[in-house]
Amino acid sequence: MTATVIDGKAFAARVRGLVGEGVAKLKEEQGITPGLAVVLVGEDPASQVYVRSKGKMTVEVGMASFEHKLDVDTSEADLLAVIAQLNNDPAVHGILVQLPLPDHLDSDLVINSIDPAKDVDGFHISNVGLLGTGQKSMVPCTPLGSLMMLRDHHGSLSGMNAVVIGRSNIVGKPMAQLLLGDSCTVTIAHSRTKDLPDVVRQADIVVAAVGRAQMVTGDWIKPGATVIDVGINRIEKPEGGTRLVGDCDYDSCAAVAGAITPVPGGVGPMTIACLLANTLTACCRANGLAEPEGLTA
Repeated sequence: MTATVIDGKAFAARVRGLVGEGVAKLKEEQGITPGLAVVLVGEDPASQVYVRSKGKMTVEVGMASFEHKLDVDTSEADLLAVIAQLNNDPAVHGILVQLPLPDHLDSDLVINSIDPAKDVDGFHISNVGLLGTGQKSMVPCTPLGSLMMLRDHHGSLSGMNAVVIGRSNIVGKPMAQLLLGDSCTVTIAHSRTKDLPDVVRQADIVVAAVGRAQMVTGDWIKPGATVIDVGINRIEKPEGGTRLVGDCDYDSCAAVAGAITPVPGGVGPMTIACLLANTLTACCRANGLAEPEGLTA
């Protein structure tokens, strides 16, 4: 068996296309332009790349992009003041504070200072609680993108056995909640799970989000299962230099699975696409308008 490759790059382009259509419709029919504000503290190279990419794609789909770049030694009070300003700005429908923050800043305090309705990362404690109780929320982007790809590949997920490897607040826990919402039977596994390979072998759906390069191998995978690899790990190449790999050993897993996301080019592109989708959704909700179909959980 050779797995079907779930092309996240192509899927993300489709999602951005739908977002662009929704933005154009809002502008034409309502005179409203969705706005996304990104706050970057410091000069972390990876964060700078992400912020540039987000800003570029925000403009490409027709949204207003607001970037706030703050010095690495910005005080907590000054950062909270910027967020308060954005909370009160009607032109801003989505607010994203780029993580990680410098060590002197309390990430939880900062994230929870964002208006939950504008929390397009879905990390605010109110959105976490709403998602966990099956209510309307802002949904974290990476799990949302993973769910979209699973729905697209399978149609209904009802009754499927899903194993999520990883229990982070950013991916593992919200992913499990989303799968429960689609009527899967869900197990959250992690580094201390006994007989982890045996647990994973029971799964029709495997979501690997543990942060360990190539940990999941093909002999862990049930024949025909769908594998969503959330991991992004940089490893050394034998000939020198580095390359990106996921939490799954791609070749051995692809030989057994029914479908699999590659790294790079799988879940990664969906994260920014879902950030844009969440901003459009937040804008529609803020203005009492119908949400765009197919762009949220």
